[in-house]
Amino acid sequence: MNPPRILTLLAAASLVGCLNPQDVHNSVRGDDKATISVGVAQRNIKVGMSGAEVAEVLGSPNIVSTDEESREVWIYDRVTTSVRASAANGPMTLFVGGAAAASERSQSTLTIIVKFDKAAKVRDLAYHTSKF
Repeated sequence: MNPPRILTLLAAASLVGCLNPQDVHNSVRGDDKATISVGVAQRNIKVGMSGAEVAEVLGSPNIVSTDEESREVWIYDRVTTSVRASAANGPMTLFVGGAAAASERSQSTLTIIVKFDKAAKVRDLAYHTSKF
């Protein structure tokens, strides 16, 4: 390898070491309504609403089923994965072409269940959240 190429590679490696990925946050999203929350459901979903009104607030449900009395039940099930990465750049970064890095991954789930009556109006709202 010739000296200019080696210098170019060393410069590129040192720039990679300068990247600081602290507070990087990536979320897995299903659609544009995937950012729904318990608060959004509690504030906006009311007994007596139509399915169209619920869909306007929460989007399309993941699962549509019926209960023992053939009343419709809509289930919104969301899973979000968050990754937080950090790097420690030190004096050896230039020589090794990188940085010491650590990451932390967490997941959270949100399940919202909307139950309709025989007239296709909301009769009940239930939800469950978890983080791990």
